[in-house]
Amino acid sequence: MIKKLRETLKERHPLIHCITNPISINQCANAILAVGGRPMMAEHPLEAPVITANAGAVLLNLGNITDVRMESMRLSAETAKEKEIPFVLDVCGVACLSNRREYALSMLEGSTPSVIKGNYSEILALADPDYNASGVDAEKDIDEQRVAAAAKALAQRYASVVLASGQTDRITDGKRLLCCSNGTPQLAEITGTGCMQGALCAAYLSAAEDAFSAAVMAAVMLGVCGQLAETDKGSGSFGVNLLDRLSTVTDEQLEEMKMLRAQERVPDEGRKIW
Repeated sequence: MIKKLRETLKERHPLIHCITNPISINQCANAILAVGGRPMMAEHPLEAPVITANAGAVLLNLGNITDVRMESMRLSAETAKEKEIPFVLDVCGVACLSNRREYALSMLEGSTPSVIKGNYSEILALADPDYNASGVDAEKDIDEQRVAAAAKALAQRYASVVLASGQTDRITDGKRLLCCSNGTPQLAEITGTGCMQGALCAAYLSAAEDAFSAAVMAAVMLGVCGQLAETDKGSGSFGVNLLDRLSTVTDEQLEEMKMLRAQERVPDEGRKIW
């Protein structure tokens, strides 16, 4: 699966449209370039639907939101729905800001993202109106089983795949629930790695047979490359190493290092999940 998906993405060399926050635009664009896509970050309301219509997949990220970006994301989502273009909705900040939560929920009601992506706190906030966090990072000591239940409920409610990122990433389509334990604490020491995961997910959506595989691939790719990029030189060197690894990691390294397990049984118990 890893080899085929990576080859397909590079062969198609698709346009990946990202409407994301300026804090992570550079990281997202470089991550997409590293795996074989062509990033474009058109956020003007007159441009967003035009680029979306020609994209292989789309990332809509709620970080550092503005009125203009909110309008552009609505138009992009409408175009993606009309043209049947897969897209990722990264619900950055919904756990600490009510306006973002309301906006995200309205987007979910008006369109069907292929993947809903957020950290543990953000996924809990979408599922539980009483849950709040203090910032854009996930709160510590969150009950992972609670996150799994929330992710599964959201996947079933919106007919989307949910990628809940944390120390262990959890990916579910409402039936299967797969855990990816790859990664390193250093990923939390530079800004934008969560956004990069969303960008990778969008890139793989353009090549995958299904959204579940794309989300799993994004989790494995960022996690394994994060591990390979570890350094004691500091966060600056780690950031450079991470981008290097995203562009040079081999299929064999990804296969050997991936740490995937099913949290719950799938209908066909004996088959390989992914």
